[in-house]
Amino acid sequence: MADVLLTLIMPDNVAQHVEDLLLARPDLVPGFTVNAAEGHGAVIPLVEDAELVAGHAPRTVIRTVGPEAAKREVLTLIKQNMPNANIFFWLVPVIDMGRL
Repeated sequence: MADVLLTLIMPDNVAQHVEDLLLARPDLVPGFTVNAAEGHGAVIPLVEDAELVAGHAPRTVIRTVGPEAAKREVLTLIKQNMPNANIFFWLVPVIDMGRL
């Protein structure tokens, strides 16, 4: 199966739990990258006063690359352990990857 890029976008308050799930499964996720982000748009609930003033909500982005089957297993793992976590995801094909 071809490699894919799995991107997960989540509220900051669930990020550590997702990271712990990923770290517990190095067979599925040998590594990942985490970045801070700002969620914008009608589907992003703004609850805190600071979010309402700023017009966006803090989010965490986690990215990992590998075989599609492994990344789909990661999605299943997250769904089972965190069914209401409000995590948005996408999978995209990887054309090429390597180290320079």
